[in-house]
Amino acid sequence: MPIHPHQKLRMTDEEFANEFEHHGATWMAEQHGVVVRRVFRRREAVERHLGRKLVPPSGGEHREGPVELEQPVAKFDISDGVVLVGGDGHYWPGTESAAHRAFVRMASELRPKAVIFNGDALDAPSISRHPPIGWEDHPTLEDELVECQVRLGEIVDAGPRGCRFFWPLGNHDARFNTRLAAVTPQYRGVPGTRLVHHFPKWSPCWAVELGGRSGAVVKHRFRSGMHAPHNNALWSGRSMVTGHLHSQKVTPITDYNGTRYGVDAGMLAAVGGKQFNYAEANPQNWRSGFAVLTWHKGTLLPPELVSVHDEDKGLVVFRGAVTKV
Repeated sequence: MPIHPHQKLRMTDEEFANEFEHHGATWMAEQHGVVVRRVFRRREAVERHLGRKLVPPSGGEHREGPVELEQPVAKFDISDGVVLVGGDGHYWPGTESAAHRAFVRMASELRPKAVIFNGDALDAPSISRHPPIGWEDHPTLEDELVECQVRLGEIVDAGPRGCRFFWPLGNHDARFNTRLAAVTPQYRGVPGTRLVHHFPKWSPCWAVELGGRSGAVVKHRFRSGMHAPHNNALWSGRSMVTGHLHSQKVTPITDYNGTRYGVDAGMLAAVGGKQFNYAEANPQNWRSGFAVLTWHKGTLLPPELVSVHDEDKGLVVFRGAVTKV
């Protein structure tokens, strides 16, 4: 689109905030045919009107509100063994995806040293800053919370003795604390007012560092866009496993420092689930599944993916074999 220096961004503040936080200033300037500085000027006005900071997807720790963590970066030493990484369950009451069932099974069969739920267990549309679509019916936050307790409990029960469970929080998870902090700040510190209070067997954090500096970092998101896994490994200088984009892929990078991997672990939710009604039945570059990380004598081997082959039939693919879960 041609650039018009004096063109205005004709959208509501809420529409601007949504686009800015999902795509960033450069993308918006190109899409709307304006100079980047006009996007940033509008950003300042929107921040004043909405009373909060707008953070672009590549702007570091993007969170929807104040989430206090005693351990922002969890560290887990591993030289031999398996770590499972899955996330984006967006658990919806009354539904159980093939990817989740496979994750529970692998937590038992592969006997991992650690299991990482990489953000967005909750979907939490009822407390989202985004308005509902028409008269769509959302589950209550209580029902969602109970569903998450059941599903994450199944994962814990399947894990072997001594397994550690980490939960890098996602942007949807953050909605729980954000809503309470905004509406009832007087309840700060009261038991039950933080999401982590309801999941005592999981260690909450923003990121997990596995195997030291030569290992990998697992966090919900870092860079954005279709090349995010590549850019995550490139700009972090480490192997990195993320979720958020639901696109499930492994991208290796080799340079003078050796080979490292950018991994999108995919989503434990089913593609096309009720929680994604906002996608308007459009095709999405999403894939259900999760990642398996294996260390051998201190070295991270090429990451493997467990992918859903057929959601309705409950078929998943791992290491060339199709299995029913």
